[in-house]
Amino acid sequence: MNSVCVHGLGYIGLPTAAMLADAGHDVTGYDVNAELLDRLAAGDVPVDEPGLDTFIEEALDGSLSVSAEAVAADYHLICVPTPLDGARADLSYVEAAAETVAGVLRADDTVVLESTVPPGTTTEVVGPILENSGLDVGEFSLAYSPETMLPGNVVAELRGNDRAVGGVDERAVERTTELYGSFVEGELRTTTNPTLCEFVKLIQNTYRDVNIALANEIAMVAADYGLDSREAIALANHHPRVDLHQPGPGVGGHCIPIDPLFLGQHSERLDLIERARAINDGMADYVTDLVAAGVGSLAGSTVAVLGVAYKGNVADARESPGLRLAEVLQTRARAATAPGGDDEPSVDVRLTDPHVTDQRFALSPLDDALDGADAVVIATDHDEYAALDPTDVASRLAGDVVVDTKGLLDADEWEAAGLRVVEL
Repeated sequence: MNSVCVHGLGYIGLPTAAMLADAGHDVTGYDVNAELLDRLAAGDVPVDEPGLDTFIEEALDGSLSVSAEAVAADYHLICVPTPLDGARADLSYVEAAAETVAGVLRADDTVVLESTVPPGTTTEVVGPILENSGLDVGEFSLAYSPETMLPGNVVAELRGNDRAVGGVDERAVERTTELYGSFVEGELRTTTNPTLCEFVKLIQNTYRDVNIALANEIAMVAADYGLDSREAIALANHHPRVDLHQPGPGVGGHCIPIDPLFLGQHSERLDLIERARAINDGMADYVTDLVAAGVGSLAGSTVAVLGVAYKGNVADARESPGLRLAEVLQTRARAATAPGGDDEPSVDVRLTDPHVTDQRFALSPLDDALDGADAVVIATDHDEYAALDPTDVASRLAGDVVVDTKGLLDADEWEAAGLRVVEL
């Protein structure tokens, strides 16, 4: 087997390092976060993913070690963040990682970029930095191969999903497929054009973002006609060439709200894509409109927002629609406060989530969030919310408004309990 140095032990790098160790490689996980390294070295795995903590713990007891120093290795995988800075990708972490790799790079080593990046990053940014090692691309192999894993099912998706591999030449493709072929059970789809793979990763998430934006606009238009948008979408999807997604309170997670805008890094042609982003980001305002219409006035009201995770049955709160909704509710209520009045938000927004444990979000237990609330918004499709007893919920509320943004509830059953259900 091979020696591998994984640069970046975040939500991509750490499970990838564990997967490679499980496949028998000698893996070093490198990160600049000393606290993270200390926790991992002590066997404390900071992940909120079913089964992943055990998988990583087993790797740490085997051929995975962690280090504050990058080491020489047959393979270097760059798995660092690429946050959005305005409308552009911040590549500073990628650049820093490439500089670190250049310091330990040897002839015949292979460097693979996994981070989601604008097209051209592998060849135009990473390659030139690596050549500061004194080696030219070709003397070492360079490739791009993005992950496509979904929170909640990381181990299975790392193994089972097809994977794109874009090497700068046939040797790079061969070397990279040799590594990923040791654990990937899906098909490895190869090309000697890394930029193509970078582009494909972005348009996969762009497709989903645009489709969700269409579903959200359909929901808003359907409401003007007094129609059930989900019923309409379900009927439309019986057509063999129609596959509409579902509406919701916005789009969360690290990928879908971010990646589409990377396409505009070196192109001025984004139009529909930017409009789709605006529609999805604007759903917090639309849901706020629904709450305001239900309670009469946000000022002085109490709203329970059920769900901080960006998707059901996970603990991941990155780019959370529920948090965005809370911010809009408070901003709208503050704007409605008379000039010279109290500067504090005039709406009490109570956040709750059965999976998220990060107390930076000032989370409340479900019962505390519901007690005395004027309105409830279901912002995440956790199974726990689908199983709520409407009679119990009604007995706790001061008001009767329930906004179901995820289509979880049986509206007839909840209305029979005396509640007004507003659906997207």
